[in-house]
Amino acid sequence: MKRRQLVQFASAGLVAGLGLSLIDREPVQAQSSGVTLQYLGHTCFLFSGDGRRLLVNPFRPIGCTAGYRAPQVESDVVMISSRLLDEGSVEGLPGSPRILYEPGVYQLNGLQVQGISMDHDDVGGKRFGINVAWKWIQGGVNILHLGGAAAPITTEQQILMGRPDVMLVPVGDGPKAFTPEEAQAAIRLLNPKLVIPTQYKTAAADPATCDILPIDNFLSLMSGTPVQEVGSSITISAGGLPESTQIRVMSYA
Repeated sequence: MKRRQLVQFASAGLVAGLGLSLIDREPVQAQSSGVTLQYLGHTCFLFSGDGRRLLVNPFRPIGCTAGYRAPQVESDVVMISSRLLDEGSVEGLPGSPRILYEPGVYQLNGLQVQGISMDHDDVGGKRFGINVAWKWIQGGVNILHLGGAAAPITTEQQILMGRPDVMLVPVGDGPKAFTPEEAQAAIRLLNPKLVIPTQYKTAAADPATCDILPIDNFLSLMSGTPVQEVGSSITISAGGLPESTQIRVMSYA
């Protein structure tokens, strides 16, 4: 796979313009109305709940995202895991969302979002740099989006991540994502209640440049874990979560 072109940012000006601060303090108590996830392709999801819309990893249609529509959806906050075009293309998004792209703890009008630094490859970040995993509570549901995690989770990262209610985990291998075996190890380590696989090969991918695996490789490895195929949107409430890990496979509409 060819290395993705980097999105250009004027970092200092962007941070100043966003008016964001990195503050380490206890999160505000979340409401318990649940959260709705809309799958927009690859690792991109829109999370709606508590009167907020959070968009994670919007992309430009290229390579493994070539056949998906660019996610032109309204949002209040945009979080990107890297500045690569398949998970960090913020140009042309509607409205004026706040954009988060660096690790740290952010307080946004009562919502606490934490970005956790991880390697974006298996050579210490030397090839693709840093991946930011995002953690927050919305609608009473504890969410962890691992973005393009590619290296095993360290003890320090595990402590920061805790046990998520919902974990979105890349499963398709390639140069900048977990192998199915690494995804399985991360699931066993963090013990989430619901797993939503991301970053696997679909019919939307450009076969000439996308060298990731289909989801079947991961699902075969996870034999014995309950799997349910759902549509492009799913609503999750804290009261409806299973006690032990289950998998939800979302479809692209």
